[in-house]
Amino acid sequence: MTDKPRSSQNQDFLDTLFLDGANAAYLEQMQARYLEDPNSVDTSWRDYFQSLDEDVDAARQNAHGPSWQRADWPLKDESEWTQALTGNWQAHEAELGAKIQARSPDLSASDIRRATKDSIRALMLIRAYRIRGHLIADLDPLGLMERKSHPELDPATYGFEDGDMDRPIYIDNVLGLESASLREILSILKRTYCGTFGVQFMHVSNPQEKSWLQQRIEGPDKEISFTKLGRIAILKKLIEAQEFESILQRRYPGTKRFGLDGGEALIPALEQIIKRGGALGLEDINFGMPHRGRLNVLAAVLEKPYRAIFYEFLGGVSSGATDFGSGDVKYHLGASSDREFDGNKVHLSLAPNPSHLEAVDPVVIGKTRAKQQMREGTHESVDHKSVTAVLLHGDAAFAGQGVVTECFGMSALGGYKIGGTIHVVVNNQIGFTTSPHYSRSTPYPTDVAMMVETPIFHVNGDDPEAVVFAARVATEYRQKFGKDIVIDLICYRRYGHNEGDDPTFTQPIMYRVIKGKKSTRDIYGQRLI
Repeated sequence: MTDKPRSSQNQDFLDTLFLDGANAAYLEQMQARYLEDPNSVDTSWRDYFQSLDEDVDAARQNAHGPSWQRADWPLKDESEWTQALTGNWQAHEAELGAKIQARSPDLSASDIRRATKDSIRALMLIRAYRIRGHLIADLDPLGLMERKSHPELDPATYGFEDGDMDRPIYIDNVLGLESASLREILSILKRTYCGTFGVQFMHVSNPQEKSWLQQRIEGPDKEISFTKLGRIAILKKLIEAQEFESILQRRYPGTKRFGLDGGEALIPALEQIIKRGGALGLEDINFGMPHRGRLNVLAAVLEKPYRAIFYEFLGGVSSGATDFGSGDVKYHLGASSDREFDGNKVHLSLAPNPSHLEAVDPVVIGKTRAKQQMREGTHESVDHKSVTAVLLHGDAAFAGQGVVTECFGMSALGGYKIGGTIHVVVNNQIGFTTSPHYSRSTPYPTDVAMMVETPIFHVNGDDPEAVVFAARVATEYRQKFGKDIVIDLICYRRYGHNEGDDPTFTQPIMYRVIKGKKSTRDIYGQRLI
């Protein structure tokens, strides 16, 4: 057999180049155009498609994409500002200039160009704070977390100078303002994203969710604030939580209780989830949590009688426990109760827990799904608004246990989804005796949640108002969008892993700071005086 000349082989390649697999989508689109109107394609293509012996309906379906393709993908830009916020602003420069000229018709062409440039740069700065603001937020109550300045948060990076601080800039109702000076913009951004409340949400691809979060927390009138009665209620729960731990420490020294000391702000946060959830239609909340702080949650949130808890410290067995066998420790036990806020009755249930961290997560999620099906049915249109799960985690376990990742991976699947779980990570910045930089490769323990585009609220545990605010917004988000959300409650552990441990051997610097630190109750009480 004689080989073809090289020139003939090259010609064969060129003649069939269009059949390369990379061009399949283009060919299908071309065929779809042909099926709609044969005259819309070139004669050579018309002859080619006529020669194919192919089912017309199948070809048309293939051209429109696979059956499993998302109807809302790819997501479209919400407004002309989206391009500007991603840095691709040239396409909208003329439109911005037209808006600015309409507001100020007396401006010269050079003034309009400068104003347009200011608007673009200001929007890029706003976007940078939305993405990076949490990196310089005041989140660590111990002051050990390093807060480095970030060049993307420096106005000079975008060409602004000191003399530009008070010049009005058109921002078209971003941050809730039509125009604002650079000084006003920075004030709002620092208060919103760099205080004791930090947010990660720009990884969320759904524009409605992202827009809702921005509108909920941004603006000149969105500062975290509570009424006098609200502040008193927060202080009362802090007092209740701290005094409970203090009594146990005095009466039963050395006894393991895995106290909440240092993370007492968790209690008013859970109260807020119940109260706000009840107002938004929640009737049943299933809790799952580890041993840390469990006794306090049982007493202060589920209202388990103090006498029953003290009786267990003396070696007694709570009523009903003998029905399932004895011998379990007091900080593994569950409970249930009914609470009522503002006329809204909510049933609470805390699942029993083994010593294996995070093992209870799928149990609580499955229990929640079962209750939802009994109440609401199994149809896909069910919104799961009346029953939810609230899972509490430790920082080391949340980052390290694979079951957490598995639960996130299944959270949106038809057979398993429950319309969103509220996660609260009690982040005491240590795992047993291991510091975070030796136990995980990510900046935060909550970074694993970003795999399913979950918004994450980082909050300083010594600012209980910020903690309660985070709990409120998290509950509203879950009820509105039916998706998971995470609160990273950054606090500390006043004693060792358990009350018999001496942590000064392994974390001497941390516990030198903790030893001289006022409690959250004392700090907040002084703030209210």
